[in-house]
Amino acid sequence: MVLPRLTLKHFFEYCTTNYGKEKALSFVDGEPFSYSELYDKVQYVSGFLQKSGIRAGDRVAILGENSPNWVVAYFAITTMGAIVVPILPDFLPDQVQHILHHSNSKALFISEKQYEKNLEAEFDAHLRIYLLNTFSEIRPRTPIDKLKEMLRDSGKELAKLKIAALKLAKRYFNDVMEDDVASIIYTSGTTGHSKGVMLTHKNLVSNAIASAQIQPIQPGDRMLSVLPLSHTYECTVGLLVAFTGGACTYYFEKPPSPNLLVEAMKKIKPTVMLTVPLIIEKVYKNRILPQFQKNAIIKSMYKNDFLRKKLHKLAGKKLYKSFGGCLHFFGIGGAKLATEVEQFLKDAEFPYAIGYGLTETSPLLAGAGPTQTRVGSTGPAAPGVQLKINSPDPYSQEGEILAKGPNVMKGYYNDPELTAQVFTRDGWFRTGDLGIFDKDDFLYIKGRLKNVLIGPSGENIYPEEIETQINACDYVVESLVYYDQGKIAARVHLNYPSLDRDFKVSGELELKKKIEELLKRIQQQVNKKLTGFSRINKIIEQTEPFEKTPTQKIKRFLYIR
Repeated sequence: MVLPRLTLKHFFEYCTTNYGKEKALSFVDGEPFSYSELYDKVQYVSGFLQKSGIRAGDRVAILGENSPNWVVAYFAITTMGAIVVPILPDFLPDQVQHILHHSNSKALFISEKQYEKNLEAEFDAHLRIYLLNTFSEIRPRTPIDKLKEMLRDSGKELAKLKIAALKLAKRYFNDVMEDDVASIIYTSGTTGHSKGVMLTHKNLVSNAIASAQIQPIQPGDRMLSVLPLSHTYECTVGLLVAFTGGACTYYFEKPPSPNLLVEAMKKIKPTVMLTVPLIIEKVYKNRILPQFQKNAIIKSMYKNDFLRKKLHKLAGKKLYKSFGGCLHFFGIGGAKLATEVEQFLKDAEFPYAIGYGLTETSPLLAGAGPTQTRVGSTGPAAPGVQLKINSPDPYSQEGEILAKGPNVMKGYYNDPELTAQVFTRDGWFRTGDLGIFDKDDFLYIKGRLKNVLIGPSGENIYPEEIETQINACDYVVESLVYYDQGKIAARVHLNYPSLDRDFKVSGELELKKKIEELLKRIQQQVNKKLTGFSRINKIIEQTEPFEKTPTQKIKRFLYIR
């Protein structure tokens, strides 16, 4: 892809021109529209934004679930030189208000569902609000019945916009520059402090093109989207990368429950999917692993390395078929994948790929395609990205990962002090992650710098590595390791449906006793695999699932005091 400039405007024009007749976007149960039709829709919406007084540099927020209209709004905002502020649908009304105020957004596209959720919110008087489902302008606290009426009349809206839009389509467009801010993304993160990450046009477009070099996309590819577009991972590596090759992306109209997901994969037969470790780990623990433990003969076979690989390959064929039978790229990112699950995918020859990145890096920093994966590694640096280890430990060679490249953010919005803290004097971005390279420059992530525990003699203890061992135990869904009064402790959330099925206890007291025995057994099993200074002193039952970020990382700050 050769562009005059690395801007979303030039990127969008290239894709809609070169793939005009190809299918671009659709709901799973909807009728896809083409890239040329998408171009028209974007022009219409940009036109009415201009008519509403939106100019280059103004902030316009999007609050809604994934949909083709989300994408229309995204490109309408960015191609005219305005700045998109994607808001995660899981944010609470007061968080939404904070983001709108902090970003000084002049307009908001909001879905019906999110509007009802934020109905009582006190929106700023200057804010113009548009219903994402129809692109109709609405006033704050518009009654729900009036909203329903607008939805019924939605077919008329784009026709009304067309006349005004075409007149304005070129009047106010500035020539967007590569270093102009295209998006401000507020991430909940794992620190409890939400930051506005400023990503430029060059950041996003360069990263999409680099990602497409790792896994080329072509017309006819079908991407099934299950992650929020308001997160950089799905927006860049999903949406923008799909555009590089003229693929069609499908969205769910309802949250993708396991049943809806299975039906969608049968219908769409996706060739490309992006996911986070928790999703595939649940599939492995709930559907794959029980098959290897259902009788004594298979359980015995599974202990043999050679036979285990054969069993993995057979199970992998069934798994591949359940995903529609056409996948050639199953991307996994956002958090560390459990080693045993990755080993299964590797043995099964499932077309998985691992990537590593952050919102601040648009996001991809390192990645390997399905044919290059190495268990435990995120792959080498992405094309155009430089990575190095800062002050590596003289013995282990581990240290903080630093990054440079066209994908690294401009900074945090209205926070120059925090921006300065995350860059070295010579311009390297501090990722906050600890890692090590092998002899072939494949990167291995050890954990977050701020999460490292220091042992009694100064040893580095990585809680993520202990959590991987715990999560591999029977009946464990997820865990969190931390220091409690100078001792290593772990909170463990169990698979309660499996416990109910297998324990067959008669009452609450008996169940409690069984769980206590199970936790002791888990502690003993894990400690056998750990060095003395990193062994777990106690395990606590976490009865409710851990609260998580959009990429399904546990919000550690909520549980560690």
